[in-house]
Amino acid sequence: MNKNFKNSFLLFIVMAFALLLVACSGGDDSTEDSSSNNDASADSSNNTDGAGGDLVLATLSDAANLDPHMSTDVPSASVLSNITEGLVKKDKDGEIVPSLAKSWTSIDDLTWEFELEEGVQFHDGEQFNATAVKKSFERILDPEVAAPRAFLFEAIKEVEVVSDYTVRIHTHYPFAPLLNHLNHPVGVILSPAQIDADYENMEAGNIAGAIMNANGPVGTGFMKFDSWTPGTEIKLVNNQDYWNQKAYIDSVTFKVIPESATRAAELETGYAHIIEPVQPNEVEMVDATSSSVSITPGSSLSYIGFNINKKPFDDVRVRQAISMIVDQQLIIDGIYEGIGEPARGPLAPTVFGYDGTLTPITKDIEKAKTLLAEAGYAEGFETSIWTNDNPQRQNIAIMLQEELKQLNITANIEVLEWGAYLDKTDAGEHEMYILGLSNPVGDADYFLTQLYHSKNHGGSGNTTFYSNKELDAILDEAREEIDTTKRLAMYKQAQEILIEEAPMIYVHHQAYITGLSEKIEGHWINDSGHHKLQEVKFVK
Repeated sequence: MNKNFKNSFLLFIVMAFALLLVACSGGDDSTEDSSSNNDASADSSNNTDGAGGDLVLATLSDAANLDPHMSTDVPSASVLSNITEGLVKKDKDGEIVPSLAKSWTSIDDLTWEFELEEGVQFHDGEQFNATAVKKSFERILDPEVAAPRAFLFEAIKEVEVVSDYTVRIHTHYPFAPLLNHLNHPVGVILSPAQIDADYENMEAGNIAGAIMNANGPVGTGFMKFDSWTPGTEIKLVNNQDYWNQKAYIDSVTFKVIPESATRAAELETGYAHIIEPVQPNEVEMVDATSSSVSITPGSSLSYIGFNINKKPFDDVRVRQAISMIVDQQLIIDGIYEGIGEPARGPLAPTVFGYDGTLTPITKDIEKAKTLLAEAGYAEGFETSIWTNDNPQRQNIAIMLQEELKQLNITANIEVLEWGAYLDKTDAGEHEMYILGLSNPVGDADYFLTQLYHSKNHGGSGNTTFYSNKELDAILDEAREEIDTTKRLAMYKQAQEILIEEAPMIYVHHQAYITGLSEKIEGHWINDSGHHKLQEVKFVK
């Protein structure tokens, strides 16, 4: 890209975004002075043996839900993955390894047997055993609970308690990605006592998960929930009774700091030890301090979605036309400083089912105008673009707003608070919107079923409200197919349909950019953006 053009583009984005913020904020440009709350954290991290210390992780967005069975967002999962555990987990290499299950065997196409760890306690003192596993999965699948990600485990017919520390999972049909699905943050085991308390609370007329959100989830992880001040911070403390390798740190505070420059300043001054995300244009600045930047390729997809339940986005020609005005590389270079990979379709290269031979929709202004005229919108129309507190998404919205003018489309940008954004898009109140989805499972079934199957409209993940009986049938058949070659062929066919039907614009597969203090080591973030803190220690 021409350097002068790039600089001009960035200047335009900054100026436009500043005007947008003034419009959205009603003139209130106040920022939080957080230094007075962090002196103790800064002092307590000053140790030499690596044990102890109070870690501060400054992040863009607060968690939306602290019930792991009900959670659907990355900020929540990033917190919860340090409190709760599932039967299996992924290591740094992306391989499925033991967690609460120490081993497993596929007995036949419909039965998996898991041998469980013994001597494990939940944070409330309850014993972990096969009955606890059964109770957690029954809660996830309970229609009364209505867990948004229940489809992840709908293949499960029964969880059988064989003995105190042996369970068998029976499936309705052969389900190849079962182990991958068990790695998902939703598939964790919660204290049976807390589950019982939540059911009692539901009987009193409250919503599922209210107990977890009020008191924090009770898991078996190396950190325990301590407190949550919504919109401000979540604090976890070391689980001294943890059954496996204990964490080094005494506590971690996930501190919500929406302003990027403030996060960077907190890292430089030592009031934060990890910040995420670092904005792409801040990488060199952060690296030039006593801190460092870690860039981790992600398995996620960033996208611009259409609400197909609303005109004119029910017309595929309109969706295709708008897709043809978006320049992925311009977004990556101009907004993400070249960090990330253009998306051919919905799946990232690291996800099972990805196909590098797919032909994406490419930029073609004249063809876009023709399609729009054929759909009856030669004179354009007015619409809205929703986004949240993510600066890159806001910049994409501004860029898209400008590009849409070429098609006589007037787009109004609305910036919503994260929790409200999720609630309103789940309810289908939007028209166009900018969002992303991570893929902790690493398999096409989870990603494609969640985003595009007609049974998952709304809160379960399909917020474009796309419906296609042919696609549904392919996805249903693929999840029951054991043969890898046949599954890959099915997922290629599914992606070809999705590229042609264009329920969304597949923008790019992002990388996670994290700022790290020189005072710590051992931190890593997985390809879904979840912070892994078990091995973090202070070295200065």
